Amino acid sequence: MAQQEDILNAITPSLEVTTLVTWHFLLPSQVYLAELSVPPAVPYLDQPPTPLCFYRDWVCPNRPCIIRNALQHWPALQKWSFPYLRATMGSTEVSVAVTPDGYADAVRGDRFVMPVERHLPLSHVLDVLEGQAQHPGVLYVQKQCSNLATELSQLLSDLEPHVPWASEALGKMPDAVNFWLGEAAAVTSLHKDHYENLYCVVSGEKHFLLHPPSDRPFIPYEMYTPASYQLTEEGTFKMVDEESMEKVPWIPLDPLAPDLARYPSYSQAQALRCTVQAGELLYLPALWFHHVQQSHGCIAVNFWYDMEYDLKYSYFKLLDSLTKAAGLN
Repeated sequence: MAQQEDILNAITPSLEVTTLVTWHFLLPSQVYLAELSVPPAVPYLDQPPTPLCFYRDWVCPNRPCIIRNALQHWPALQKWSFPYLRATMGSTEVSVAVTPDGYADAVRGDRFVMPVERHLPLSHVLDVLEGQAQHPGVLYVQKQCSNLATELSQLLSDLEPHVPWASEALGKMPDAVNFWLGEAAAVTSLHKDHYENLYCVVSGEKHFLLHPPSDRPFIPYEMYTPASYQLTEEGTFKMVDEESMEKVPWIPLDPLAPDLARYPSYSQAQALRCTVQAGELLYLPALWFHHVQQSHGCIAVNFWYDMEYDLKYSYFKLLDSLTKAAGLN
C-alpha cells in the first residue's frame, strides 16, 4: 500500500487514473495482464492478416504476434546464403558494431557504452562468422539508419521495400529498413523503441524476451555517463567517455539474470519469451521492451514504422511519470 500512497501523493489524478494505478499494484499480475489484453504467450498467425484485422486485432490493442507465411514470396528466403552474399556484396564495406563482449549500447559498470563502429568488407564479416578469419571482439552488422538501402542496396531486389498489409493498415511507409547479421554472442540489451516494428528473420533464428509497456513500474532506469569502446592497435578494447554528450537514461538490469536484491520490483514483471524462426515475422508493437539474442550468423531485416502518438502513448507517458514521481526507479 505504501507504493500506491506515494504515487497518489505525488500527483492529484482523476478518479479514472487513481483506479488504474491502484489496480496496477493491487491486482495479481495474471489478472492485471488479462485486463490489459496482454497475452500469456506471443500468439502465432498462420498467414498475414488483412490490413483491417492487423490494425483492429494487433496494432490498436498493442499486442505482439508472430506471423508465418508472410515472407514466402521473398527471393531472399532462398537466396541469402553466405556464398550468395559473398558473391553479390563481398567487396562492399558495411558498418559493423564491434564490442569486447557482444553488448552494444548497454550498461557496463557505471557507464552506458556504445560500440566501436568499423567499416569492413562484408566478405571479411562472413569469413569471421565462418571461422576463416579473426577479428578482435564480437561483430554485429546492426546500423539502424536504413542500412539495407544505404550500404547493401544490391540486395533490395530480393525483398519488398515495405510490408504492404502493414503499410496500408498504418497509413504510411516505413521510416527505416534495417539489415542485421552477427555472431551468437551479439546481444541487444533491454530497451524500447517508438516504432511499430516488423521483424523478419531470413535465416537462423532470433530469441526475444518481451515486456509490455505496462511493466514500466517494475523496470528500472538509471542515468549513465555515455562512453564508447575504442579498439587499440594491440587488439584490446578501452572505454572512453563521451564528454560532449549528456547523461543517458538506460535500463541497467539483465533480464536473463536479474539482480532482484538490487531491483526487487522486477520480480513483479511478466516477461514473454518467443523464438522467431526463418521465414517468420514478429510484429513488435511500439513501446514494448525487448531483449534480443540470435543464432550464429542469423540474417534478418526489420521495418520501422513511426508510431502514432495517441492514447496509448499518453497512457505510457502517464505511467512513466507516475513511476518517477513515486521513486520506483
